[in-house]
Amino acid sequence: MHIGILTSGGDTPGLNAAIRGIGKAAINTHEMSVIGFRDGFKGLMQNRSIRLDRQALSGILTIGGTILGTSREKPHKMEVGGQKMDMTDAILENIEAHHLDALICLGGGGTQKNALRLYKAGAPIITLPKTIDKDVWGTDTTFGFDTALGIATDAIDRLHSTAHSHHRIVVVELMGHNAGWLALGAGLAGGADVILIPEIPYNIDAIAETVLQRRAGGSTFSIIAVSEGALSAQEHASMTAIQERLDATKGDDKRADERAEAKADMAALEEQRKDTTARLSRRLEEMTGLEARVTILGHVQRGGTPSAQDRLLATRLGTASADFTARGVTGVMVAMVNGEAVPVPLEEVAGKRAVVPADHPWLLTARNLGIGLGD
Repeated sequence: MHIGILTSGGDTPGLNAAIRGIGKAAINTHEMSVIGFRDGFKGLMQNRSIRLDRQALSGILTIGGTILGTSREKPHKMEVGGQKMDMTDAILENIEAHHLDALICLGGGGTQKNALRLYKAGAPIITLPKTIDKDVWGTDTTFGFDTALGIATDAIDRLHSTAHSHHRIVVVELMGHNAGWLALGAGLAGGADVILIPEIPYNIDAIAETVLQRRAGGSTFSIIAVSEGALSAQEHASMTAIQERLDATKGDDKRADERAEAKADMAALEEQRKDTTARLSRRLEEMTGLEARVTILGHVQRGGTPSAQDRLLATRLGTASADFTARGVTGVMVAMVNGEAVPVPLEEVAGKRAVVPADHPWLLTARNLGIGLGD
């Protein structure tokens, strides 16, 4: 049997551990042939591959990033000669040329959708859930999250000393896309005083009140952990209204102009939100009289050596995917559910996002600690 592997989307700690898990289980247990495609679906379309034998898989367990390289190219909207083209047929031809019994795609939410399209087109697809955002539906967690959580927590730990020394508000922006898992987890573990996540639209007056109450109680500084996708109540209302316009005009050619206008309004709102954290900091400084500083962690959260937990998770999911291939199982994402690696149909995963539920224990813990959530 033959397995192909590619990594798609953003780089994440644990990708190499997963590649190693797939490859070693495929070779040692099932006597399969394994190849990797460079730079995601783009490399698959261009047929740029590398043989993943024992030597190629040796020594990569602890290395961050991905030895295969990655890209965000979509099979049905791929940049070719300066134009976006549907390259699904070319990809299917390469899969057939390599006699692949499974193409294992390592990626987040976007990869799950692209993989489902290929599966429906006839490709033997299996996926693994990787993202520091932990927002892939159908799995308890994703590899990459634990490492990013540790990095973000360490950063908040370090910011405490400078915030305390200078009696400042420190606003630290964390990644997470449109899910609050990373900001909430790191905020709790790092002792943040306010945590703002996309699932709870915030009111700046409530944030300022939390800071002022801390000052009245003798605390001269505050740490505010902000998810990059956090929205003020006003921004949330605007985005919801625009999304309703997009939903109402979807697939209606007669309302194409309305839909184009709604898309333009959404793009303008997203552009405005790029400066949200800095504007929040400046406004809090005005409202509280305390000096405020912004720290944006950015891509440092995605880099470096994967944690032990992420290595274990990626290895378990990787070896399980080789086992499912040997059994002829395709069209699934190999997920971690209640401590077991299980196949979840891609049709149940693609297009959905795992966000923080209102009754999640982490949120209840934050409220019990008196952490402000901006509501």
